[in-house]
Amino acid sequence: MSTQPVIQLENATKTYGGIAALAGATFDLLPGEIHALVGENGAGKSTLCKLIAGVITPSEGHLRVDGEVVAFAAPKDASRRGISMVYQETSLVPQLTVAQNIVLGREAAFNSVRKVRNAARQVLQRLNFKVDPSQLAGSLSAAKRQMVEIARAVVNEARVIILDEPTAALTPEETDHLFDLMRSLKRSGVAMIFISHALEEALNHADRISVLRNGRMIQTGPASSFTRASLIRHMIGEDLAEQAPARPAANTRSTAVPVLQVENIRMGAMVNNMSFSIFPGEVTGIAGLIGSGRSEVAKVIMGHTKRNFSGGRIWLDGREVRYTLPAQAVADGIAYVSEDRKLDGFFETMGVAENIGLGWLAKFGRRSILAPRHRMRALADDWEKRLSIRRIGANQPVLHLSGGNQQKVVIAKSLSQEPRLVIFDEPTRGVDVGAIAEIRQIIRSIANNGAGVILISSYLPEILDLSDRILVAKSGTIAAEFSRADATAERILHAAVH
Repeated sequence: MSTQPVIQLENATKTYGGIAALAGATFDLLPGEIHALVGENGAGKSTLCKLIAGVITPSEGHLRVDGEVVAFAAPKDASRRGISMVYQETSLVPQLTVAQNIVLGREAAFNSVRKVRNAARQVLQRLNFKVDPSQLAGSLSAAKRQMVEIARAVVNEARVIILDEPTAALTPEETDHLFDLMRSLKRSGVAMIFISHALEEALNHADRISVLRNGRMIQTGPASSFTRASLIRHMIGEDLAEQAPARPAANTRSTAVPVLQVENIRMGAMVNNMSFSIFPGEVTGIAGLIGSGRSEVAKVIMGHTKRNFSGGRIWLDGREVRYTLPAQAVADGIAYVSEDRKLDGFFETMGVAENIGLGWLAKFGRRSILAPRHRMRALADDWEKRLSIRRIGANQPVLHLSGGNQQKVVIAKSLSQEPRLVIFDEPTRGVDVGAIAEIRQIIRSIANNGAGVILISSYLPEILDLSDRILVAKSGTIAAEFSRADATAERILHAAVH
């Protein structure tokens, strides 16, 4: 491996309104190196990467590419120097096809739809990504959007690829394949930076790890020189006592009617005669591979997606319901924390308090004009403090928060409605280790206070730690059900695959 860095940041500082998101950070990346960036939400990881990718410019300091000081005015300038960034919240154009997105920015003067589609199909097959190049990007799942982003970076023949939470939306099998691909790119001399909150990924797959805290570079060294405990200590400045969320002493399932009953729900090819019940005071985990129908059935329950004609029945507290709009479900006391916070979770140009307050107002429906505004402001402030949402300035748009703080806003926005049923879809995706413990405590406390909770998660330890009962989705139906005592990762994976 060459000792001449392909990328060097020298004393880089980025300030917003006089507050430093990155403060005097020095960082280098070697050719053919996989370099992990870790840190809590708001530590400056994404800011550092955006400086390298030309998305933002430093307030102070310099960026060198191959030893030459450069000043990127836009991402296209970085792209010309062989630098591509794959964002956690993807930047695909939803109205274009997968093939068109992959070649976007590298189009020929005269394009043949067939040639573009065939070129896209070849790179997707080479990467072993099962994505239809003719499909509209806006209709893809979060995982497949991420695959298209990576394929686009490979097509651009990037020398430096920056991956922001690349595995957050991938299954374990897809994650293994991604790291195989990264090792292949490394052998060809491509340098990679990847941001991950899964510390094991950094320890197992990176050559070097850099730790950021409060905008400052705290430590850089070979991955072999760190342990999970030492990374956490560098990230938060102290040891983190990770405790399981408090559970009730015994199963408190009521003998009354379930808070939710789903019977033979069908929706296209994704949900096929799915049936289950959710009880008050219980966390019901739904595990399964991406495409198994987990998120899709949640959207049917909420009225976000229409079920098939005569496609099953849904009861809420014993009363049959059929929502055609999410607002109707919210008014009835159902909250949904979406897996895609950017698309469905918040108003990106508004501030934290405005988002939380509007979430609270949503439960009033047409009566929201009569809701007391002073109550809205007080409640928004309370939830902002309870979830320790970090922001720079009172009016900072949520779009400019870190991914984890955006997720906290989405959760606060939903919980402010005081729902009787909460559906969490990948609630800790892109959230740092400290905030994960806080969010899990909140999920557990909701159930302990008597509400029903559905937890959809691709992270099996989260399902096993939090759930009182676990359902396994496969091919659009419930393939297995386990009690907390009987569930193991092996049994769940076996039911999801076989």
